[in-house]
Parts: sequence; structure tokens; C-alpha cells
Amino acid sequence: MDPRGKVALVTGGRRVGAAVALALARAGADIALSYNRSRGEAEATAGEVRAAGRRAHVQHTDLSDPAACRALVDASAAALGRLDILVSMASVYSQIPFERVTAADLQHSFDVEVKSAFACAHAAAALMRAGGGGRIVLVSDWLAASERPRYPGYLHYYVAKKAVVGLAEALALELAADQVLVNAIAPGPILPPPDLQDEESKAVEQATPVGRWGGAGEIAKAVLALVDSDFITGETIRVDGGRHVK
Repeated sequence: MDPRGKVALVTGGRRVGAAVALALARAGADIALSYNRSRGEAEATAGEVRAAGRRAHVQHTDLSDPAACRALVDASAAALGRLDILVSMASVYSQIPFERVTAADLQHSFDVEVKSAFACAHAAAALMRAGGGGRIVLVSDWLAASERPRYPGYLHYYVAKKAVVGLAEALALELAADQVLVNAIAPGPILPPPDLQDEESKAVEQATPVGRWGGAGEIAKAVLALVDSDFITGETIRVDGGRHVK
């Protein structure tokens, strides 16, 4: 799919999501962005989209609410005239020791990671069918894609991200006949958390075969590649600098 003249909705417009939105805008797409608490960052990204010569729509959305997800999709299409691309970036990353993790924590991870992706994709599919096809990109995690729950304290996060892989596969089957291609990206060491100590950051680099953090641009490149392809669907692509082979 050529992004020129198309409309993309990116849920989560900060950090990596901002890079993805800008890459799609520079490729010729108009951009809709959602945010929960990061309004300033979303508005700043929208400003950069407009500076690149594309239209932008920004909307506050509680992505854990399926009705709000549908409203976001409908409002984005109404504001920009259509919807061709959905990139579901919203995520909650937190460590909770096993002794303290609860069913509510697991449910919250599913609400944000899985239920929101499903609700947005379900609403977007009808619009994409009407437009003759589309692209949906979900975001999992390199550990979930590699079936390696190697870090204690992330049970709720890992299980939800594993479900995202299954969601991408199932959506790909359901929507293939409509030329709506669905894939997932599984990031590895892309951006160090703001509070990560230098020693810890260097340890990640040493554990990564290519020897460095990837940077948000690598996720944007992967999204553009999946949007461009007319034949890849149901795949989960690890963007992890080779972490899964070490």
C-alpha cells in the first residue's frame, strides 16, 4: 500500500509512537493520534505532522474502554475523511513481583494491550473494507514472540503481549479476503527507559548481538515495510537487534 493520500491512526503518540506517526506523515499519510495522559506530547507530534505538510487529528481516549476505542476510530475517519492504516501502540509496562500481582493487574494489561487493539481493529475493519483494503499493525514484545518469559515480575505484561501475537494471527485470517493485512511488531531494546542507569543500559547493549539500542526509527521502518507489503499478513516481526538468537 502506498501511504500517500491515506489516513493512519496511531494509538499512543509519544516516544516510539511519535516516530511512527512522523514516518507515516513523511511518507504522505494524514495522521490521527490518541493519547491518555500525554496530551502535550501528542499535540507536539501533531504539530510536526502538520509541519510535514499533512493533516493531523488528536483525541483523548481511554483505550481500556471498547466504546471509547470505537469512538476514536469513527472520529478519526470523520475528521480526516477515511481510515486506511491502524497502528496500535498503546502499552502499559510495569514490574509487579509475583507475590503482589493480582487478577486485576492481569485484566488491566489485557484491557490496554489486547482488548483495545481488538476494539480499534474491529471498528477500523469496516472502514478499511469500504476503502478497498487496509493495514493493521499491532505491537507485541520480543520476549513474547520468542516464547521466553525470562524476566520475573512481568507475568501480566508477558501474557498480554503473547495474546497480541495470537490476535494478529486471528485478525489476519478473518480480514485477508478484504485485503486488510494484519501483522505485529515485537520490539526488543529500542529506547532505554528514562530512569535506566548507565550500567544497566550498557548491560543491555552487551546482551544485544548488534551491540546497541535500536532507536525509535527502527520501529517506524518496520511499520512502513509492513504498510508497503501487499502479501505479508499474520506475521510477528522481531525488531530486537538479534536478542532472540543470543
